[in-house]
Amino acid sequence: MWGHLSASPSMYKRMTSRDSMNADVEADSDALQNGVEKEMTNPSWKYSCPHVLVATIVAFLFGYHLGVVNEPLESISVDLGFSGDTLAEGLVVSTCLAAAFAGSLISGWIADGVGRRRAFQLCSLPMLMGASLCATAKTLAGMLAGRFLVGLGLGVGPPVASLYVAEVSPAHVRGTYGSLIQIATCLGLMAALVIGIPVKNIVGWWRVCFWVSTIPAVILALAMMFCVESPHWLYKRGKFAEAEFEFERLLGSSHVKSAMLELSKSDRGDETESVKISELLHGRHSRVVFIGATLFALQQLSGINAVFYFSSTVFRRAGVSSNLANVFIGIANLTGSIVALVLMDKLGRKVLLHWSFFGMALAMAFQVFASSGIASNYGAFYFSVGGMLLFVLTFAVGAGPVPGLLLPEIFPSRIRAKAMAFCMSVHWVVNFFVGLMFLRLLDQLGPHLLYSIFGTFCVMAVVFVKRNVMETKGKSLQEIEIALLPQE
Repeated sequence: MWGHLSASPSMYKRMTSRDSMNADVEADSDALQNGVEKEMTNPSWKYSCPHVLVATIVAFLFGYHLGVVNEPLESISVDLGFSGDTLAEGLVVSTCLAAAFAGSLISGWIADGVGRRRAFQLCSLPMLMGASLCATAKTLAGMLAGRFLVGLGLGVGPPVASLYVAEVSPAHVRGTYGSLIQIATCLGLMAALVIGIPVKNIVGWWRVCFWVSTIPAVILALAMMFCVESPHWLYKRGKFAEAEFEFERLLGSSHVKSAMLELSKSDRGDETESVKISELLHGRHSRVVFIGATLFALQQLSGINAVFYFSSTVFRRAGVSSNLANVFIGIANLTGSIVALVLMDKLGRKVLLHWSFFGMALAMAFQVFASSGIASNYGAFYFSVGGMLLFVLTFAVGAGPVPGLLLPEIFPSRIRAKAMAFCMSVHWVVNFFVGLMFLRLLDQLGPHLLYSIFGTFCVMAVVFVKRNVMETKGKSLQEIEIALLPQE
């Protein structure tokens, strides 16, 4: 039946009933499952790789905009007339984060409503407009308006990128592709730092820093016109012919039948029903949503952003410039991301996540020892700097890239986009409060106790991963969904 449909596209396009589709699949499923017609080799990664690389532009922009104001902030404050106003400087940074939270809340509804591909194009628009506003800003209000627009795009983009990469990737390279998101983020951060180097020597260079970010935003919007739409989203919308066509572009013609069969296996007939927040919190899928939200919360409670913030201070105490400190941190982050790229589809998500949090806990132990006063000044420096670099390295190996990859894998197709939006919102909330409270807690508790708390969260994460996280390496999204199917 499948071969007949493939040979007759016009007849296939007239079939819009999900029941008819599933009946046809069931009629042919025995033959496919027995391996009579199913291609047993893995599909070539070359078909899907270009589409994934375009999607990672969002991650590059995410990293770039998070780091673009670090070096130029002083020059921006002087040129726009709020030099010395720490509240205004904080708003330039935090406005983007607040808008990202708002964007993440609606990202799932956008991705489900207009599709993954158009969602990419929509998120590129506020980033393009916002960066242009920032680059031409004459007042603090203009800068904040631009940062808010950029934040909206950053809130929508990363969850959609995680969804898209998970849904268009062949199972045997999905982990590798997911690691590309983390690498692109690292490259974006490093690009922002490198481009910002002349800012203290060239008047108005900070405007160039913002203009540069418009280039990848334009490339993203245009390149997505030539990328595939997610076959999973098309199938959910009842567009079976289009889903088959996109699978052929991604996997090759010999794998289309088996891919469509896998989709039909997980079809529960409720794909078109709307998903409410109450269903995510209390419905039959609440457990996987809880796992996803907890992973993102523990990722932030481990203190990764606090460590990034405090790294320059530690290096300055040792007489190392902040630029060199940023280079060291960037190299550790990129090295860990490359290790994750190599090992993600070999060792699996759970193994990397488990040992990543374990390494972060060990790194925090080094920090606690360095700040306890037991070690000599010379030894304390090595333990502090070594612990910091180890923390960033081990974070990038697992705790950084795995949650964004694992969650789209374990979420059922029907709730995937909205569950990702909810979990990313949790990520932004915890991120905000950790950043808000870090300096106050550092003053009140001291580094010794504060790092002990971060280390405790890392240990809690190790236990949580061991007890709750399922290994998804090499499994199709439909196999994972069936395995996690709640009992009625």
